[in-house]
Amino acid sequence: MKLPPGVKLPPSDRPLRTVKSFVIRAGRMTDAQKQAVTDSWPLFGLNLADGKLEASKVFGRTAPLVLEIGFGMGDSLIAMAQAHPEQDYIGVEVHAPGIGNVLRLAQAAGLQNLRIYKADAKDVLQQALADGLLARIQIFFPDPWHKTKHHKRRMIQAEFVQELRKKLAIGGVLHLATDWEPYASQMMQVLSEAAGFRNCMGEGTWATEHDRPLTKFEKRGQNLGHGVWDLMFERTE
Repeated sequence: MKLPPGVKLPPSDRPLRTVKSFVIRAGRMTDAQKQAVTDSWPLFGLNLADGKLEASKVFGRTAPLVLEIGFGMGDSLIAMAQAHPEQDYIGVEVHAPGIGNVLRLAQAAGLQNLRIYKADAKDVLQQALADGLLARIQIFFPDPWHKTKHHKRRMIQAEFVQELRKKLAIGGVLHLATDWEPYASQMMQVLSEAAGFRNCMGEGTWATEHDRPLTKFEKRGQNLGHGVWDLMFERTE
């Protein structure tokens, strides 16, 4: 029903705004990135409209499936896909230059074990991925939302963690990384209290040994003395 001018719904009757798993940032695509989208999206691109992912048909084989949420410019995702040809990778991103760049890199590397969604990760989880499908979920350097009033926008929250858990196979691993210590502490608390998970490194212990490639951003931070905190939690039930 259309409301008269100047009349507003009371707070309890207003449609709830859903919290997205991303923030769209400004950025122009290079010509090379645009060309990569034109040339390579038909090979590497996945669409929510196609429904539930049938990984064996998409990749032509059955292999451990890794999901990376928010791969940025894609350098580390490409490196992992190259280093682990025995695994298949699904990347999720909304940032157009990042999509273009990862397609450019994947095309140049001739990768066969990588596919991409340009979509909100929550929509991918709910619409495209069956429960228990994934061997690993990676979320590296999500937006820390520094201001206290914005902490509710952080991706790693108790409810979202349970959405992730459902998509992991038993024994599957959720790997998180951040360079913002207060967020790292929140991640550790959320995961330590989450039902159905256990810390692979031991209670309250950070994952100091892992196979995650260092990003250019991370290397710059290390040169400036910034810390990075990784967490690895296994689904137990």
